[in-house]
Amino acid sequence: MKLLIISLIAWLLAHSPVRADDALYVVVNATNGIERLSHHEVVDIFMGRDSTFPDGKDVTVFDNSSDIDTRALFYRQLVNRSLAQVSSYWARLQFSARVTQPRKIDQSSTLLELMNRTPSGITFVRSADLDPALKVVYKFDP
Repeated sequence: MKLLIISLIAWLLAHSPVRADDALYVVVNATNGIERLSHHEVVDIFMGRDSTFPDGKDVTVFDNSSDIDTRALFYRQLVNRSLAQVSSYWARLQFSARVTQPRKIDQSSTLLELMNRTPSGITFVRSADLDPALKVVYKFDP
């Protein structure tokens, strides 16, 4: 019985959907002067409450839609909302014409290209998608 329990625990650890290397990172263009953002600042930027970085420079938000699981996890960790709730949030705001929803990018290669070309860009990626052209400004706990 003890061996069965140990085997089950080992299997669960090996096949767990959240591994230590699956952490989510908020990244900016490597040339951006911002070094770190707080959770509150990340929420304000990604939820359209703030259109500038803390240094006052404009921000261009790219919504990483290349992987639905990554996107769902990001918004769950960011604001504890499902993707349906986030879509509803944006629908209400766009109806009132107060803000512009972040641009959704469906391919990781396109997202990386846009981040390389856009000094004001900000997005989120998993650790496997980190690139030297990106600077980590916030890390979610896995």
